[in-house]
Formats: sequence, C-alpha cells, structure tokens
Amino acid sequence: MKTSDISEFDRYLFHQGTNYRAYEMLGAHFVEKNGRRGVRFAVWAPHARSVRVTGDFNDWNEESHPMTRLEDGEIWACFVPDVPEGAVYKYAIEPQWGGPYIMKADPYGFFAEKKPATASRVYDMSHYDWQDQSWMDRKRQESSYERPMLIYEVHAGSWRRNADGEYLSYRELADQLVDYARDMHYTHIEFMPLCEHPFDGSWGYQATGYYAVTSRYGAPDDFRYLVDRAHQSGIGVIMDWVPGHFCKDEQGLRRFDGQNLYESDNEQRAENWEWGTTNFDYGRTEVQSFLISNAMFWFDEFHIDGLRIDAVANMLYLNYGRKDGEWTPNKYGETGNLEAMEFLRKLNAAIFQYHPQALMIAEESTSWPLISRPVYMGGMGFNYKWNMGWMNDMLKYMSLDPIYRKWNHDKVTFSFMYAFSENFVLPLSHDEVVHGKCSLISKMPGDYWQKFAGLRAFFGYWMAHPGKKLLFMGGEFGQFIEWKYDDSLDWHLVQQYEMHAKMQAYSRAINAFYCDNKALWQVDFDWNGFQWIDCNDSENSIVTFLRRAEDREDFLVAVCNFTPEVRYDYRIGVPEPGIYQEVFNSDEERFGGSGVKNPGDIPSQDVPWHSREQSVVLTVPPMAVLYLRRMRQLSAGLPERSRGAANETPGARKAAAGPAAASGGVKPGKKTAGESRTKRRKHTVGRTAAGKSRSLAGKK
Repeated sequence: MKTSDISEFDRYLFHQGTNYRAYEMLGAHFVEKNGRRGVRFAVWAPHARSVRVTGDFNDWNEESHPMTRLEDGEIWACFVPDVPEGAVYKYAIEPQWGGPYIMKADPYGFFAEKKPATASRVYDMSHYDWQDQSWMDRKRQESSYERPMLIYEVHAGSWRRNADGEYLSYRELADQLVDYARDMHYTHIEFMPLCEHPFDGSWGYQATGYYAVTSRYGAPDDFRYLVDRAHQSGIGVIMDWVPGHFCKDEQGLRRFDGQNLYESDNEQRAENWEWGTTNFDYGRTEVQSFLISNAMFWFDEFHIDGLRIDAVANMLYLNYGRKDGEWTPNKYGETGNLEAMEFLRKLNAAIFQYHPQALMIAEESTSWPLISRPVYMGGMGFNYKWNMGWMNDMLKYMSLDPIYRKWNHDKVTFSFMYAFSENFVLPLSHDEVVHGKCSLISKMPGDYWQKFAGLRAFFGYWMAHPGKKLLFMGGEFGQFIEWKYDDSLDWHLVQQYEMHAKMQAYSRAINAFYCDNKALWQVDFDWNGFQWIDCNDSENSIVTFLRRAEDREDFLVAVCNFTPEVRYDYRIGVPEPGIYQEVFNSDEERFGGSGVKNPGDIPSQDVPWHSREQSVVLTVPPMAVLYLRRMRQLSAGLPERSRGAANETPGARKAAAGPAAASGGVKPGKKTAGESRTKRRKHTVGRTAAGKSRSLAGKK
C-alpha cells in the first residue's frame, strides 16, 4: 500500500470530497522519521479540543502521545516510534466542553481486535505478494455483461464450521469454499459484509470498522489469500458493502468527536429508527471522501471484483421506513434525498474511472428509474440492480399449490414487462430464507417428492430467464430449515439423504449447463436475447420461450411446466425447421425426478403453431423444465451445427437422410417415430411419476 504525505493538497481534496484514496493519508501507517521506524497516526476530528493516541505500546496512558492539529484545523496527527505490528490502539478525544475522553476506534484502521474487544490494531498492508495477475489481465479484456454470472452468496461464519463448532478461517475458506464453488460451477462468490462489526446478529450490516476486514476469521492478508485463491481458480469475489448506515456502538463513528460528524446534524436525517442505526450525511464532503475511498480501498488493496451496495432505497428516499412526521421533503417538495443521489453518482463515476471492469450492484427494491445506467446518461451509475420484483413474484407463485397457479400466471410473465429496463441480477438471497419466511425448498408445496421437483423446476426457469443469477448458500442442496447465522449449514443432509445429494447434483449440472451455453447469458439485457413462444397457457401453467446468443443460430428452447402433471403430445412452435433434441431435463432420475424424457431426435413438422411455421410435439415432464436445441437443419446440404455433430446418433443420421429430410418436414397428421415412442411410454410414465410421488410422500 502507498502511504501519502498529509500534504496541503491531499487535505484540500479530502475536504472537497474528492480524495478518493484518503486511507493513504489517514489511519495508522508505518513510516520512518529521523531514521527511526514507527507509526504515523492521523485522524479527522474537527470538533475536538485535543486528541491523543493511546494503546498497549504506552500502557493506555491517555496523556502520553498527544496529536497535533494540522493547518486545516480539522486533522490531527502524530508519530510514535517503535510501535510493533499488531499493537492495539484507540484515539482519546477530548470534546469541546472538556470532560472525560471519548475512546474511539480508528475510522481508517486496517485491522481490529476480535470481538468483544473493540480497539484497532496496527497492521502493515504492504507485504502481501499477489499471484492473480492472469485473472486481473483477463478481466480487463472481458465484459461482464456478455459473460456468465452465477453468484454464490455466502455468510463466512455459517457456511461451514469446524468439528468444534468454530468459524473457519479465511485460509480454511480459501481451500474449502473456493474448491466447492469451483466444483459447483459458480462464477462468483459474494460475501455478506466483512467490515468489522460488533454483533454477530447484524450479519455484518452494522459496521464499526469500514477499513478493517473482520478479525473473526483472520488478518487482512488472510482475506487477501482467500481472494487470491479464488482468482487463481477462476472465481470472482464480490463483497456486500453498507454505505447507508452504521451502528451506534460507542467505539464507532457516531458522534465521533463529541458532536455529529459522520451523521447529519438534522436528527430526522441522522436517525434510522427502523434499524436502530445512524445514517451517513452524504452532503458532508469529508464523509464522501471517507466512503468513496473505502469502496476504492477494497478494489485497490484486496482485489475484489465488485461491491453489492446494500439498502440503496434507504439512501435514495427521505421517507424510507418512516412514518408521517418523521421526515421532511426536499427543497422541491419530493421524497428523494438529493445529497444521496449526488453521492451515488459520484461514487460510481469514481470507481469506474479507476476500475472500469468493477461490478457495482445495487440492492434497490423500488421502481426508481435508471439505477443501472451510466451517470452521463442521467442514471445512478451502477451497472447492475437486483430484481426484487421478479423475486417476490416468483416466490409467491412457487409457494402456491399448483392447482391455483393457473389463476396467478401473470406472476411468471409480468417480469418481462420490465426485464430489460435495467441490467438485472435475479437474486435468491439470504433475505428470503430468514425471519419465518422458510427455506427455498420449504416454500415449495406438495409432498416430499414434489418439493424437490418444484425447486428443480424453479431453478430451471430461473436459469433461462434473462439476467445474471445469485443463490444463497444451502439452496443448492435443498436445506429444509431456515438459515441460522450462528451455526453451520446442514451438510449432513447431502451425506445421509439421497434426495438432497441428487438436488446438489442437479444444481451442479444446471450450473455447468448455464456456464457452457452462451444463449443463456450472452444477451441478457435486451430483447435480442429473448423471445416468447407461448406465454398464455395459464390453463396448463406452462411457459415456453427462446434464449439466443449473439449468433442468432445459437438458441435454446425452454419449456417450463409448473404442475405435477405430465403433458403428452404437447405441441409448441419453433423458430427454425430442423432436428431438435432435449439437451437438459430437470426430471431426470439422476436428479431425483420421475424420468419422463423426450429421447432421441425431435424433428420439426410443417404444422403452424404459436405464430410459427414449424412446430414440435413433446412429452412435458411433471413439475419440470426442459431445454431443447436444434442440432442441425432438416434440408439436405446445409451445414451441421458443431455441437449437434458431436452428439449425433445413428437414428438422427437416418432421419436426416430419409424422405422427411428431403421434404423439409413431416406431413401433417402422420405420426413420427418420436410420437409413436411417446404413445408406447404413456401409461408407464404416468404410473412412474405418480408412484414416486406417493411412495416418497411424507419422507424427509
């Protein structure tokens, strides 16, 4: 890490709100002065009468090391020789009115004592040797918009614990979590907040040390090792970041120098009564430097790939979570927080100036426009936004008994009314599996078999829906109980129960399929990558649609059945004539399904359907999603698709060379080989699905 002089220019930028690396100036830095190595301490405390640094190196003597007020009158600094790395310290701040010192942790401290202790620790941030240059180079050459993004959201303290019930360290996570994420084909790991925080039950969302990665799991270089290891394994790292509010613990930012400093002087603005926290004052330029520098710090010093910004609506709206009388409109008589709007634009512009490939993801739950549009286009400047509307609609829909879904079909289709208004991430996050909301699999109605089938179908639809993906840990193997922040996930379920192991295998398989197929992610944010086949079959609770890659010939057909009924002889329109094959089916027996398939070739027919000239006839499995791919053309002489040629069967070659191929399709009314096979299997398949449902009913 670079250490800057506390120059007049640096201080000027800090007070202007444009010192985007204020952490190089403030905090505790190892320096040499007059030939002696020691630590330079510097802190912003404009209202203080005096400030002293005290710690274990001076036996916590509050009079031992006074700090000097610099020329700007607001920043205090001092040099203390021979302070060792790891030394514990706080600032003893004398308020304007005198009286006892206020003991505060360093707002720019790089390390902290492990809870319940609350002091800062001196730490040398300059000695880690990064090994992720190839990842950093590759990232600069790629656009995240046109790449797969499958995010695994993790709470570091409860993903897995050791045999004694203790946290895994950052280095243990670097081995176990990274290997698991790679095996499961996740492209990114998103950590719930890792800034230092005093209370486990806040999950990290109420911080005291914004520059200190929490000491619960190790030291800063240990977290660097975790990020480094993820990058070497081809996995990006995203961190939840909370610039909206901070906790009120006495060692933290609240009334830092005896008066409101990081929070507004306006109590209505400062108090966050709903969460029992304090809001930042976005109009104070030094607070802007603090927060923007903090975001920059995680990119610069920890090589993270993105920030997911928590509770953006709480920042943007003056009346968010407030009753009448608890808020005052802005100068235009409206609800928007003008200072927060300007801060967010400034934040995003600064981050993308220095880190053009950054992921800046807004958790914004309202219809505020242009969240994920650049600042120069009038947007907020984020490049992604969580799609909370899609999540709420689909979880409500999936929790319904299938018999009622026909009357709620719009919950599946409505998201496409706005799907391309923002660059969306489709989140199935921690917020949906706590506080009595049930786990994902527990939301699914029906018996034991149907719950797993419903979750597989939901995941299949989710993967095919435009937008990047996020899943909270435990959802991939169907954990039944809600998430508990103070305990490990129930990994024994995968080891002891077949259906959970098969659910995990399904997640692994569909994740790999998603990553391997450009049609599912290359064109995520405009209509060129999506087209309805049929969105109106509410009676059967089936939707069918296309996903396309940039190459228009590279497409997948998604068929989603949200009922436990097998649909025989189900005809759908297809965009091109040719031989289709089922390339993924959530109802396969290896995934715990009933095994209803469409084996072999599925030739298109000259039967107009769904406003298309060609159609195919399918057996649609129960509570399942299947994907079809056109493997090659029916017409002779056209080139075979490369993937189709690799998977071609003797039966497929025969069909391509026969009369049907020469005529460009099958004559209407004539049974195909596929239809004949379907008829023969009909009664057996029905008994298989129903029998499995009954035999597994009630099991857990």
